[in-house]
Amino acid sequence: MNIEDFFEPVTDALNEAAAIWPILIVLCAALLLPAIHLASKNGKVTAGFALVMVVLAMITTAWMMNDGGYYGQDYVGLFVFDEFSSLMMMIFMVVAALVILISPSYSNTTKHHGEYYALMMVAIGGMMFVASATDLIAIFLGVEMASISSYALVALKKNDPRAPEAAVKYLIIGGISTALTLYGMSLVYGQVGSTNLGEIATAFAAGDFTWAYAVGFVTLLAGYGFKVAAVPFHMWAPDVYEGAPTPVSSFLATGSKKMGIVVFMKIFLLIFIGATVTPIPEMQWFFAILAAITMTVGNIVAISQTNIKRMLAYSSIAQAGYLLIMFTVASEFAMTAGIFHMITHVFMKGGAFIVVAALITVGVGEKISDYRGLGKRSPLVAFAMLLFLFSLAGIPPLAGFTSKFFLFGSALFVDGTFDITWVWLVFIAVINSAISLYYYARVVKAMYVEKGPEAAPKKLKIPLTHAIAIGICVVAVIVMGVYPGPVLEFCSNAAAAFFI
Repeated sequence: MNIEDFFEPVTDALNEAAAIWPILIVLCAALLLPAIHLASKNGKVTAGFALVMVVLAMITTAWMMNDGGYYGQDYVGLFVFDEFSSLMMMIFMVVAALVILISPSYSNTTKHHGEYYALMMVAIGGMMFVASATDLIAIFLGVEMASISSYALVALKKNDPRAPEAAVKYLIIGGISTALTLYGMSLVYGQVGSTNLGEIATAFAAGDFTWAYAVGFVTLLAGYGFKVAAVPFHMWAPDVYEGAPTPVSSFLATGSKKMGIVVFMKIFLLIFIGATVTPIPEMQWFFAILAAITMTVGNIVAISQTNIKRMLAYSSIAQAGYLLIMFTVASEFAMTAGIFHMITHVFMKGGAFIVVAALITVGVGEKISDYRGLGKRSPLVAFAMLLFLFSLAGIPPLAGFTSKFFLFGSALFVDGTFDITWVWLVFIAVINSAISLYYYARVVKAMYVEKGPEAAPKKLKIPLTHAIAIGICVVAVIVMGVYPGPVLEFCSNAAAAFFI
């Protein structure tokens, strides 16, 4: 028996699992990280290994995307690698890389370094499961992997009573969400006899609508509405974002929320709205009303917040409302614009949370009033925060303006023609963007207009890892704002693959 024969079964198994190679890399890292920390006794070494493994998974995904021959490959009928899943996986891995990059400063708040990074990798693996899933069971598995890991990540912050309180709230809400989604899935399965998304969509398109479908729709919407933080399922988000360690808050706001949007796409856009057939008007109006309420509640409540993390949490709720426009229009162009806004949001909101995390490490508090005089104490960080906030508000020529322009425009131009059906929704979205500028401007005013306390240090020295992460986000926000073409092309290919 030669060496080739010995490794042939392993090679065959790996070739069959090509669709999930990036996921396997991330999950192998999750298994190795506790041992890496046990051997090294160094949190930075552990973080470095986690970052290297994420970058390796990103390189693998990019290579598979560039090759093109891997598109369409599936694994055991539950996962598929295509233009949509590969782009979504890249988004989740970018989130992981940014969060891991700033996490070493979190070492003074927990002794569970190996567990922290392992849980982070499991959560990312779950999100990647969702991105490539073609079955309700695979989606459920991925969501639970990400959710259970997130509950633990929120609770890992020691010496802060807000962390366990936030984790308990998150766990209770998550348990309710799980129960509702399982009930909804059971009703859908009972009607169709399958959990495959394509088969369910085909059965629904055939007109086999029953009350069981209606109840399944409502329970699935409620269950996964918690993940997106859409109104009225949003109340957990501000408490959890405030109580969690700031890197984890960034992870939840950028990664976990994007996972929820992907779930919405695969269940509601594909099955209930009818991506493969003519959209159902009643479903479109439902999502239009939900989008209007969610963005309005998020922005109105954010005005009264004095804690920057709570303000950013309500801002995230409003951003979820903007993304729900994609489900209202239910067109390929709307989905392209929605995916593009998801990508820009990773760098806008992620960058804002990274700035908050960097300032916390140098002793700046979480209240907006603590940011007074920041423009003089740390000019570059203050300018970066200004860019992130103005981008979130939709100020040109930043990425937030460009993505909102395409997203709002997709509701006005449907199938290449001007359509007045959703003009009212676009008007509400524009008004909400103007409202958001008010509370974002409060932070900018504190940084540049108001004087800082005399006892505050004259200059702040931001950790290098935070500076690198902030720099990456700044470049992305500017480049995607003035030159969105290459990223939009990826988004367009992903939307086209989704609608096949």
